[in-house]
Amino acid sequence: MTQGKILLVQNNPELGLLLERSALSPAGYEVATATDKFSAINAVNTYKPDLIIIGDPLNNINAIELGEELLQADPLTPVLLIASQPDNELFRQALRVGFSDCLTPPLRPAEVMHSIQTAQNRSQTLRDWSRLEANRSTKSLKQQVDGLEALQAIGRQINSSLDLDHVLTSVVNAAVELTGAEEGSLLLYDESSGDLYMRAERNIQTDYARTFRLPVHDSLAGQVMRTAAPVYIVTGEPFKILTSYLVYALIFVPLIVHDHVIGILGVANRKRGHSLSEEHITLLSALASYAAVAIENARAYEQAEKERCKLEALLTNMKEGVIVTDLEARLILVNHTTQQLFRLQDPNFIGKPIAEIFEHPDIIEMFSSDKRTLPFRTEIALEDGHILNAQRTPIPEVGSVIVMQDITYLKELDQIKSDFVNTVSHDLRTPLTAILGYVELLERVGPVNNQQAEFIRRIEISVNNITALINDLLDLGRIEAGFDSRKEVVPMYVMLRYAMDGVRTRALDKEQSLVLDASESLPTTLGNPIRLRQMISNLIGNAIKYTQPQGEIRVSGRAEGGQMIIQVSDNGPGILPTDQPYIFDKFYRGSNVLGDVTGTGLGLAIVKSIVENHQGRIWVDSTPGEGSTFTVVLPIVENEL
Repeated sequence: MTQGKILLVQNNPELGLLLERSALSPAGYEVATATDKFSAINAVNTYKPDLIIIGDPLNNINAIELGEELLQADPLTPVLLIASQPDNELFRQALRVGFSDCLTPPLRPAEVMHSIQTAQNRSQTLRDWSRLEANRSTKSLKQQVDGLEALQAIGRQINSSLDLDHVLTSVVNAAVELTGAEEGSLLLYDESSGDLYMRAERNIQTDYARTFRLPVHDSLAGQVMRTAAPVYIVTGEPFKILTSYLVYALIFVPLIVHDHVIGILGVANRKRGHSLSEEHITLLSALASYAAVAIENARAYEQAEKERCKLEALLTNMKEGVIVTDLEARLILVNHTTQQLFRLQDPNFIGKPIAEIFEHPDIIEMFSSDKRTLPFRTEIALEDGHILNAQRTPIPEVGSVIVMQDITYLKELDQIKSDFVNTVSHDLRTPLTAILGYVELLERVGPVNNQQAEFIRRIEISVNNITALINDLLDLGRIEAGFDSRKEVVPMYVMLRYAMDGVRTRALDKEQSLVLDASESLPTTLGNPIRLRQMISNLIGNAIKYTQPQGEIRVSGRAEGGQMIIQVSDNGPGILPTDQPYIFDKFYRGSNVLGDVTGTGLGLAIVKSIVENHQGRIWVDSTPGEGSTFTVVLPIVENEL
């Protein structure tokens, strides 16, 4: 059986043959030879020798340099030097670069074999040590990889699960398995009692864990709570941390949330044997951070869930109908009132497009255009006769909400009031006309003194005011009743010019500037030309009435986003914020109106009715002391209509 392979690198054939026959072959070694650097390196790569013997001198190469190069390539293969004659400096150089031994002629077989055996034994020792260190490094690396995989698994659980018990138990299990500890525990601080209680455990008796309470003061746990620093104990003798609770090794690390310690993660060995190391502190600290994140997430989720339940209960039990949708008009919530109002049969409406659940055209219309300005309000008439006041309002980063109030009884009351007012107004016109006629005849039938003439003038003013009020009431009644249903294509620029011409004299009387800011190419709308002119005239007349002399009234018109925008602005006294929500109500007049400014309080109510009758919207922007701007938005139609 061969003892190994030896490579002879030398240029003395006789010496090589002598070594092979007298020492190497008899000892059972297989021998290969090389005479230069190229053949030596090639033989090392192909022959894989267990030992190399280099003779000195060599042709065209330094034997020490060749040996150094071969040792750098494979430090575990021993190299011997055979010098032609003793040379201490040469021997020192050889030993310095790593040669195992140096020999000189005469070569004795026993001496050669002793050097070879010594070199091989040393090489084998180095190989065994390298293998052991590799195994140790691999084991350490495996432990680190296992730790990282465990941390990654815990991280995935925290991100994918809100089951706090499961996550915390997984943290404790990982702590025990990765440290090799006998038992593990996760303690949380109870602020009401000032104690630590066991929230999760591994290899601890269940009954003991349930009743476990650890005071914070005068304990290792208390030290961790106070300092937010880990505690590490390894002793040769059992160490008492609690009554009848002895450990040989222990690690406590804090659970920190927002710089506040909320608990402790710990592992312990209660038997002599496997010890814990300081490296485990880093691993446990990472696991404790995951546990703290899980606890914080669970608490945040629990709080959010409570608030969500409160909000859902509130919205669900509201008497008003509520519909909540996401940014793509998919249903998030529909409360019971809405389900009853629209007789919804499908209980699984969450996540579905609103058009699949609701068949009412007015509801679908509220979501028909992405360009629709929000908030958007409309009235919805149900088949059973109920009328709903619906308003769609945006919810940032969520979607929008529709709130619907049942205003059926208000509509009925308003109709009763309107019928009464129309009836009374119609019946009053005849006697008022008679009164005014007789008053005008008084001066013709005989002379009257100055005081009587003043009384007659005041009667005429009062009768004219009452007549104007009655006319406005009748106009409002006809508009609300829909009597003026005939509509045609109306050029709005022409309508603005006519309306301004009709009130220009009143503006000149107050030395006011009346400005039109609109292009002749202003689009058309579909409407009743008489009512549209009345709407614009009322707005301009109001501005003239309430603006001081020498003020400015500006009328503008433009097209934008498929809609026509008409604005009437003034620099008058403005409208108080407390009055602005009510100025379109019937008979309402602003609280800052001067006493000498007459009016019926119906002008803006008529304007609003006309606008709504033309599927438009109106609102006011006003700053007290600076003026007001009334904005009317109407749909645009093509002339072909």
